[in-house]
Formats: sequence, C-alpha cells, structure tokens
Amino acid sequence: MSAISAAGLRKTYESGDGEVEAVRGVDLDVADGEVFGFLGPNGAGKSTTVRMLTTLMTMTGGTAEVGGVDVAADPHGARRKIGVALQEAGLDPRQTGREILTLQARLFGMAANDAAERAQELLELVDLLDAADRRVKGYSGGMKRRLDLASALVHGPDVLFLDEPTTGLDPASRLTVWDEVRRINQLGTTVFLTTQYLEEADQLCNRLAIIDGGQIVSEGTPASLKQELRDRNGLSADPTLDDVFLDATGRTRDKVAGEVKEV
Repeated sequence: MSAISAAGLRKTYESGDGEVEAVRGVDLDVADGEVFGFLGPNGAGKSTTVRMLTTLMTMTGGTAEVGGVDVAADPHGARRKIGVALQEAGLDPRQTGREILTLQARLFGMAANDAAERAQELLELVDLLDAADRRVKGYSGGMKRRLDLASALVHGPDVLFLDEPTTGLDPASRLTVWDEVRRINQLGTTVFLTTQYLEEADQLCNRLAIIDGGQIVSEGTPASLKQELRDRNGLSADPTLDDVFLDATGRTRDKVAGEVKEV
C-alpha cells in the first residue's frame, strides 16, 4: 500500500476572469518510508496540492488517499494518519516545550501518564530534553522548528507533511533539522517535504516531483533526474538539482534571478 496516492487531482477556482485551474490532473504515488520532495515555482499549484492532501482544502476532482484512507470520503480518518508542520509554527510562547507536547497528547485522547511519557519520548527524539521546561519564547528558531516537528508526531502519524521546515534558519540550525527529519524517517514515518532550498531536496529526498502550471513536469530520484539531463544535453559535467529545476520548468537563471530557490 502506498503512503500517499493521488489520481487526477484537480482544483479550480472562480475568479472575475472566469475559472482558474490551480491544479490540473496531478498523479502521485509515494511509497511507505520515503522522504518525498515536492517542488515548484511560486503559483505552480504546490501549496494547493498539499492543502488538498492534508484535508485543509476540498478537491474539485480526482481522488487521493493518505495512509490508505480516502481524503475526501473520510477526512477525519485521514487526519488521524497524518502530521502537519506548517512553515509558521503554531506554538504558544508562554508554555514550555513539555507542556505543549503533553497538551497535544491529551487532545488526542491519551491518559495523563501516557501523555507525559509521550512528551518525554518526543523531547528526546528531537534533542530538546535540556530545554523541555523552558518557556518557548526563549527558544531559538531552530529549537521552535524541532518542537513543531515533535508536536506533529504526537499521535504517531504514518505520514508527516513538512512545509518548508528550514525557511529562515541559519545554516547550523538547518543541518540540525535535516538530522531530525532523517531520524524521524528512519523510525518508519513517511515524509512529504516541500522546500524552497534545492540543496535540501537533494540531501534529504529519496524521490521528488516538480510541479509547474498545475501539472507534474518531472519526477524521479535526484540522481536519476540529474543523469537524465546530463545525457539528454550531452553535458560534460554533472548538473545540479538547480539545473534540473530550471530545465523542467522552462526557466533560466537570468529570468528568475533570486526567485529560483523559492519553490
């Protein structure tokens, strides 16, 4: 069974100029245990696709399952299968890390003792035991991102959706979050990652898909995508994932200047 599967996924909006097709027939198949990257330029349909997969937005057409649960037919059941860590961490700065995780566990129906044990496990997983009883307002940006990861894992989801988990972090904190994502994945959680850093996708993802104009325009492992571009263009040196992205989306470095990284 796939961790995530989608067939013909579509989303249209009504606007003053008529109907806008944000997502136009997206097919996805993410295997259990993968770290899957989802890239695309601004306005390509990336965020809309993710919001449909995580039940935050209804679909216009197509089907999608997460953890074997039909997202449209049983959104509540799908939510039990997924964890979501959005770009802006929704953490109460007045609480401690331990209090936040314990409360989350209680909201998922755990008994008090079980909730305390789960909070302790997660604090250890993301290496925040030393800061567990400090108020979150005193946490660094990297610590907040790691606590947000832990919060998304409280109920033991099958699939973890990460929306640009390292945006705004310094290089050292970014590497620490990478380590946490690898550790979470090694424990069996499938990770669906959107990122604006192509190096991050290259380092973390087993496979990735690039979306543009509401459709998947390229998909494969980072290595296979780079090799295909090298072979097709007869390049003498290995291309980067930046080159793959530019080729797949029909952009040039001059055209996108500082935009290419924001995918």
